[in-house]
Amino acid sequence: MAAVISRGSRGRRRAMSEINMVPFIDVMLVLLIIFMVSAPLITTGLVELPSVGRAAQRPERVIEVVIGADGQLRIRLDGGTPQALAFAQLSTRVKAAQAGDARTPVVISADKAVRYEQVVKAMDLLQRAGIQRVGLAVRQGSAEP
Repeated sequence: MAAVISRGSRGRRRAMSEINMVPFIDVMLVLLIIFMVSAPLITTGLVELPSVGRAAQRPERVIEVVIGADGQLRIRLDGGTPQALAFAQLSTRVKAAQAGDARTPVVISADKAVRYEQVVKAMDLLQRAGIQRVGLAVRQGSAEP
């Protein structure tokens, strides 16, 4: 009877605590083959970046908002001397400079050391004031002023 008990304990199967990796490897190889076959068939999209155009003629009146390297905001009318102002006064001063003519363009020029956040803040203030013709001044090449 003792032999039967020992044989019964030897005949039991133990729980297998190993992970069978073969199905996982098979699935990964099939996915690798699918991606290798489909990769050349994918068409790449082309991104067309905007280019800087030139105006046919310079407008007769231009309001320029200048943001200096120190973050100071200034307004210049028709190429005159810049006048300092605060961000809170920007929209009212530009509206007064336009004198009711909504076609007068407003150009924002900023020093390259200025944080982009200040430029966007100025654009946002002008947009909320209802000023429609707002542009950014760009300089061709790497020439410094």
